[in-house]
Amino acid sequence: MGITSKFEYRRNLPHIQRDDAPHCIRFSTLDHWVLPPSARDLVLDHCKYEHERRVLLHAVVVMPDHVHLLLSFLRDKTGDQFTLSRVLHSIKGASAHSINKLLHRKGTLWQDESFDHIVRTYESLEVTVEYIRENPVRRRLVNKPEEYKWLWVASKLK
Repeated sequence: MGITSKFEYRRNLPHIQRDDAPHCIRFSTLDHWVLPPSARDLVLDHCKYEHERRVLLHAVVVMPDHVHLLLSFLRDKTGDQFTLSRVLHSIKGASAHSINKLLHRKGTLWQDESFDHIVRTYESLEVTVEYIRENPVRRRLVNKPEEYKWLWVASKLK
């Protein structure tokens, strides 16, 4: 079973969202297209834009061909929690539009699917933040997380 078919069954499954729990989300560029630095700037800005609007953003890293987000969903004026689908649609749609405009290109930028999981404990939250921080180091893009321009971590985890 190849990597593509190994996770094929997940593509159309509904994403499970648990109220008031942090979620770790990963989404990738289509065909692993490498985002140029100026595009990574835009993606990071679009992710941070959602902070304290629809989500509490705990951490984000924009890698050359994928993004990791750690966030908790906020509630709208009616008390309903914003959904994963709505937040990802906003981030992916706005960033794709901005990047296509910047680079004078057209077409799909992001894969449709994303991979996500619920973070169940505060200790898991800290471990997940560290995983996100170390991602550029594991990929040998920098020696220390602090050197990576497209990494943002909240000053205080909530």
